[in-house]
Amino acid sequence: MEARLSTLEIPVDGERLSATLLAPATLQPGVLFVHGWGGRQQHNLVRAREAVGLGCICMTFDLRGHARDAAQRDTVSRAQNLDDLLAAYDTLAATPGVDPEAIAVVGISYGGYLAAVLTTLRRVRWLALRSPALYPDAGWDAPKTSLNADPGLMAYREATLAPDDNRALRAAAAYAGDVLLVAAERDVIVPMPVHHNFETAFGAARSLTTRVIRGADHALTEKRHQLQYTGHLIDWLTDMVVGTREHLARDAVARQKALAAR
Repeated sequence: MEARLSTLEIPVDGERLSATLLAPATLQPGVLFVHGWGGRQQHNLVRAREAVGLGCICMTFDLRGHARDAAQRDTVSRAQNLDDLLAAYDTLAATPGVDPEAIAVVGISYGGYLAAVLTTLRRVRWLALRSPALYPDAGWDAPKTSLNADPGLMAYREATLAPDDNRALRAAAAYAGDVLLVAAERDVIVPMPVHHNFETAFGAARSLTTRVIRGADHALTEKRHQLQYTGHLIDWLTDMVVGTREHLARDAVARQKALAAR
C-alpha cells in the first residue's frame, strides 16, 4: 500500500515547469467479511458496499452449513469452517489489485470467533469483531451444533477467562494489529463477560477501539442499532485505511525531501 511520488515537467510557452505527482498505491486494501452462525453473506453486503467507497476491495462468502450448503448444518465443524475462512482469505489475498499486506477481517459472533483464530494463521492488518463468540476448546472437530447444545456453554461465556483458557483468546493475546471490538449491551447469547475477556486479551494490539451499542440485542434487531454498528465499523475502517494512506503519502514526501537535500 505504498503511495507513488513521481516528478515531471509541464510544458508552457516554450518553457517547462517542474511538478510532482503524488498518487495512491496501485494495490488496494482488502476487507473480508465473516458472518455469524445461522447468517449468510448477504447480511454483510451493505457494509461491504460502504467499505468499497473507501477504496477497498471487499469479499463476502457463505460458510459451509449455511445458505446453499445448509444441508451440512448438523455435521459441519469448527475445523471445517476455519478451513472455509482460510480459503476465502487466500482467495481475497490473491485477487488482482488487493494488497496482501493490507487486509482487514470483519467477523460477527461465530464469524468473529473464527476471525480471531485466523490471525494466528494468516496476516491480518486490521481486525473488527462484533460480539465475538467463545466456545470451549474441546470438541474442535465435533459438529458445531453440538456446541450450542452444551448446557454448560452459557456458564462458560459468563466466566472470566484468561488467554490460556481459550484458543480464540490466545490468538487475541498474540495479535499485534489494530482492533475494533463492538458489543451489544443486552446480548444474552454472547454476554458482556465475553466482550471483557476479549478486551483484556488484546493487550498486545497496536490499537484497540471498543464500542458498546446501548440497548441492543445480539442480532441488532432494531434498525437503529444496525445503523450504529455500520457507523462504528465504517468510521473505524476510515481511520485505519485513510489514515494509513495519509501516513504513506507523508513518508513519500519526506523521502523526496531527503533526496533533494543530498
